[in-house]
Parts: sequence; C-alpha cells; structure tokens
Amino acid sequence: MSRGSESQSAAERAYSDIRGQILDGEHLPGTMLGEAALATEIGVSRTPVRVALARLQDEGWIHIYPKRGAIVQGIDERTVAELADARFVLETTAVERASEPMRQRLAEKLDGLITQHRAAFAKGDVARFIELTLEFHRGFVEAGDNRVMLEMYSMLSDRHRFTLFMNSRRLLERCDEIIAEHEDLVAHLRAGDSAAFAETLQGHIAENAGPAH
Repeated sequence: MSRGSESQSAAERAYSDIRGQILDGEHLPGTMLGEAALATEIGVSRTPVRVALARLQDEGWIHIYPKRGAIVQGIDERTVAELADARFVLETTAVERASEPMRQRLAEKLDGLITQHRAAFAKGDVARFIELTLEFHRGFVEAGDNRVMLEMYSMLSDRHRFTLFMNSRRLLERCDEIIAEHEDLVAHLRAGDSAAFAETLQGHIAENAGPAH
C-alpha cells in the first residue's frame, strides 16, 4: 500500500470512528473534541483526524474552532420536524404501493423484529433497540420496491439514528407504547389498510421525535 493510500485509509477510519461516536451519543452535542485526544484514541496521527473533522463539519455534525478543537452540533427543532415529515411521506407512500405478497412477507419479518424489540427492552439495551427500530421502519420503504425512494430514506438514517440516541431515555419510558404502536403498524400493513397505517405512523413519529438539540 502506498503512503497516500495509507493516509486515506487512516482518514477513513478516523471519520468512521468519530462519526459513529457522534451518531451513537458517545459525543453529545456541546462536547469539545480535540485532535490530539482523538488521534490517541483512534491510533492514528493528527493529520487524518484533521481530515475527518473537516469532512464532519461539511456534513454539519461538528463546528471547528481553529486551535481549540471541534464542538459537536445538535439537530435543531426544524430539522427534527422536517425529518419526521420526510420519513412519513416515504414510509406511507411505499406501503400504499406495496403488493399483497410483499406486504405479507414484510409483516412476517416485522413480527420477528418486534419480538427482538421486546428482548432489547427487557435488557435495557437501548443501542440494540435503536438498530432494530431503524431496520423496522426501513422495511416499510423496502416494501415499495422503489430503489430511489430507498436511497432517499438511507440518506435520512444518520439523522434518525442521532435523534433516537438523543431521546433514548424517553424511548425506555415509552417502551410498552412503542411496541404496541409497532404491532398496530404491522396489523395495518397486513390488512392493507393504508389510511389506518398513515394515521398510526403519524402519531408514532410525533411521539418519538422529541427535541434533539
């Protein structure tokens, strides 16, 4: 591997590690990140960390203050609301267009995810619950069998993950209600009742969005 490739690989690793820690709530909004500390933690030099931080700033996750470090940014209320709107449109549109066989196959898959949701809640494993939630809601978009819609939904997943981690305490407090809402969504999906699905999803998203800044 050439020196340039090694540098790129180190920068990618630094970017992936720091980004993952932000999305998973390890670096909360307002946290100051220092190049030297990050470099030591990740096991790379400061140069790839600097490259990674510049990329994260471009994506809006941090703000760099020269010679001081970088502060992790939150997501403002407008972005949370717009994220909810975009998810609602994509999920309901895909479910409305899903074929009967696709709806039935998806319902079976989601029933299994709900069982795993229960196990995650019983253990208080918020990280596992969030992974399952992302997979659960992505399933509705997959049912539409539209690659462009799925690509659009994938672009929202980072912000969705971030807001869920920022509201992890509320998720645990509402565990029984969330599972019940997921069961209702699957029931409406299985029955082909897109109007009831949309109504349930709208309330579900609103209840679980919450402030994330």
